[in-house]
Amino acid sequence: MTLVTLADVLQPALKGGYAVAGLVTLGWEDMRAFVAAAEAEGVPVILQAGPGCRDHTPLPVLAAMFRQLAENTSVPVVAHLDHGYTFEECRQALDCGFTSVMFDGSRKPLQQNIDETAAIAQMAHAAGMSCEGEIGFVGYAGGESSAGTDPEEAARFARETAVDAMAISVGNLHLQQNRSGAGLDEARIRAIEAVTQVPLVIHGGSGVPMAQRQALAHGSAICKFNIGTELRMAFGDALRSAVNADPSRFDRNEILAETHTPMVAATRQVLRMLKPKSS
Repeated sequence: MTLVTLADVLQPALKGGYAVAGLVTLGWEDMRAFVAAAEAEGVPVILQAGPGCRDHTPLPVLAAMFRQLAENTSVPVVAHLDHGYTFEECRQALDCGFTSVMFDGSRKPLQQNIDETAAIAQMAHAAGMSCEGEIGFVGYAGGESSAGTDPEEAARFARETAVDAMAISVGNLHLQQNRSGAGLDEARIRAIEAVTQVPLVIHGGSGVPMAQRQALAHGSAICKFNIGTELRMAFGDALRSAVNADPSRFDRNEILAETHTPMVAATRQVLRMLKPKSS
């Protein structure tokens, strides 16, 4: 088994000057393609179960799927809860086999976010697992607006919560479907780096221009880029092609099988941009 914690993959990334992809899963087809791509590239991968995924599939089932994939690959696999909103949800994830949880208290007042994140980090560490927290608020394309991360608050958050990774708001947005914007606020990233030592995380990585994503992966403390939307779009394109190729087909397994190769190719492109330069 190659199941590992978030700290197991992010600490080497921080020291080695590269980043690891946190890939947002929705089902067996995409998570299987993600692991196949990681094996082909020879890099670790973080399989993430976000709220949408959990609405569709129970946590214990997702944990079993992640663990099954980890048992049958040679690369490190992190089983990660993304955007857990309560202590109980994070506890359940750890109890059923996740190796890492991300507690999202970013909508809460600073002190409450610190206190609740610290309690969940302590629980995760007691179980030998990892915890990610978020300071500032990463908004949503067409939805809630962001609140940029204050460097001084980030320093306090990292110190008082003891998280293994810290998600920050520096111009990134969830659910962006293109990379035509101005990109991330590098001055704010450098200010946060100057007062913290924890690996940093970018949620909404699909909206970050490719060149900037690659440059920051190899030249900053950003060690984890969450990628969801661009790979969901690739899956949708592959699924439409498979369905439209033969409208008379109805067997879902036949149709879904044709998404695998395009998804592996799209995922390999994502992973290749973040991996160590010497790989």
